[in-house]
Amino acid sequence: MIFHRATGTPKGLLSVVAGNSPEIRGGLVEQLLRTSPEAVVLSVSVEDGPSGGYPVVQRLMTTTGTRSAAPDSLGATGDPVVILRQDLVSLRRARKDVHVVLALPEHVDVLPFLHQLWRVRIDGDNLEDHYDAAPVLVGVEPAVFLADIDCVHRAVRIWGGDAQGEPLTPAEAAARQVEAADALVLTDASPEIESAGQAAAALMRHLNPRAGMITLGRVAVRQPASGRVLTRPQVPAQAREAWEARLDAVAPPYPYPETHQSVSTVVWRSRRPLHPERLADALVDAMFGVLRSRGFLWLASRPDAVVTWRSAGSHLEIREADRWLEAPASPAWETASPQRRTLACWFWDDYYGERRNEIAFTGAGLDLNRIAGALDSALLTDTELSLGPEGWSGINDPLLSDTEDH
Repeated sequence: MIFHRATGTPKGLLSVVAGNSPEIRGGLVEQLLRTSPEAVVLSVSVEDGPSGGYPVVQRLMTTTGTRSAAPDSLGATGDPVVILRQDLVSLRRARKDVHVVLALPEHVDVLPFLHQLWRVRIDGDNLEDHYDAAPVLVGVEPAVFLADIDCVHRAVRIWGGDAQGEPLTPAEAAARQVEAADALVLTDASPEIESAGQAAAALMRHLNPRAGMITLGRVAVRQPASGRVLTRPQVPAQAREAWEARLDAVAPPYPYPETHQSVSTVVWRSRRPLHPERLADALVDAMFGVLRSRGFLWLASRPDAVVTWRSAGSHLEIREADRWLEAPASPAWETASPQRRTLACWFWDDYYGERRNEIAFTGAGLDLNRIAGALDSALLTDTELSLGPEGWSGINDPLLSDTEDH
């Protein structure tokens, strides 16, 4: 039994379920309920609101087990995070030991959404006062995932921590959903989907090497040990700290797995700034065969800015996202996360501070020498480096001069 630390009353448990199709998400919820038959299911949809304003948030609340009742359908226009936090607090007040299964739609950016949902607030109830967090479960239909990870010709609005949403390609949305999971649940193998399942599993192990991976049929009452793992409570503060580290512009890399079914991850690093014009010229060679890449840059044209690098499929986004940390005891240092400060200490240079480049590339048949050769050719030469930030200010920047995205 989990107890509220201040009052000693039992706390609830919040499971979050996402998936890349309604069928896999619904199947995962059904299997999860076999492990926790008294749970309340809160199914959510988020749609564009009128005139591009706040979205319309529909919720279907279903009570299962011996306390079953007719589903309650609720609708509201507003910030999805605020609306769902109010729903969850109300459910916990009505049932002190409630287990809520929050089923999120495909077009929610799970990690920033959860970070905002569990964020500590000064002006009202905090979710961690009422719940502990179960692992985040993401259901995956392999064929859908493989189709989405290559789809960059259109944009979909994805709802995360920003109430206005963000336009992303289906490829980027699919990658982010997989990367948010604590456990990835695949559809059960069959002769028709075995090849797609193996290819998807090989890629997902590199996109999210920290996540467990099981098939849908194993999340069942016949195997209670598996079910307990998927509903095991964790302290919200620890979960929130982990989400913050993964969302940080300068995030530590994962220990990536070995090459499997020709899928591999290679990491390029450098402690020298990049020339933006030469980097633009190097992109074709650097990105050949890459299915997913993530990291951050030190651009000579913006020496104080952390520039994030993220690609899915053939779409690359380069964006100014943060500022490099100054010396310890500065305001920026004090407000940075413990993980960010630790990482900065590991890589600290007395002159340049934490500034550096680091990008992880995932794909089939990647050649680190080819990628590194292309990117190394874009680094400043010794002569250019000696000019310092003032001398770099006149460098033309075709990547970020007119827009924050490329």
